[in-house]
Amino acid sequence: MLTVLRSHVGKVRQVNEDQAWSGALADGWTAAIVADGMGGHRAGDVASSLAVDSLVQSLQAWGHTTSVADAATKLSGIVKQANKVVFDTASLNDRYHNMGTTVVMALIREDAALLGHIGDSRAYRLRGGQLELLTEDHTLVNELTKSGQLTPQEAAHHPRRNVLTRALGTDREVDADVQLIDWQNGDVMLLCSDGLSGLVEDSEVQAALERPGTGLEQRADELIELALAAGGDDNITVVLVADDGRAYAAGGDTA
Repeated sequence: MLTVLRSHVGKVRQVNEDQAWSGALADGWTAAIVADGMGGHRAGDVASSLAVDSLVQSLQAWGHTTSVADAATKLSGIVKQANKVVFDTASLNDRYHNMGTTVVMALIREDAALLGHIGDSRAYRLRGGQLELLTEDHTLVNELTKSGQLTPQEAAHHPRRNVLTRALGTDREVDADVQLIDWQNGDVMLLCSDGLSGLVEDSEVQAALERPGTGLEQRADELIELALAAGGDDNITVVLVADDGRAYAAGGDTA
């Protein structure tokens, strides 16, 4: 798998509270993570950093999985461990009270992919000219939209659209949404923080991912530039994963 990571502080924020990582696991899975921290001065970047560090430590000790179901169970477990790390740190330090982070992570191999997510960082899959959103935002406006109280257009511009209903580290116990998805040669996975998805239309994202004559790195750069051109009022992080038949990122990569 080829993986490309990009992260930018944006045009408004002084600190980049996003974290990203990708790497190859021992038994054929390629892992990718995006986390978007929150919680006041300096706490957001602490939360996302703690979460990603915990997840990476667990992934580096991944070992052998007997089945996809086994891998899904392990994924849920390592997210719970990361939640404990962030929650315990916040509980012991008033400066970090109530800090938390979103997490979206993908484990991908030749024939399957697993997704785990909490919050509003997203995973998309590009296949055969169609960009598909694979995750569901854990946000107040999404709940209001599902119940019919807001239209999708109203939700996109709602003043409380960034209010999360679930985040990693804010509660003692948390469950990630974990799902198995189909994966085929030629697919492209995009993980991103809402600094991209909240500003750039899906049609523009797809056009960048399908730009003729560009490699994965140029496509990731274009996504960052699109978010900056749309205002760049948040940190922007993207991870792209594509299968080109070769192994990449065996040592892990961080943004």
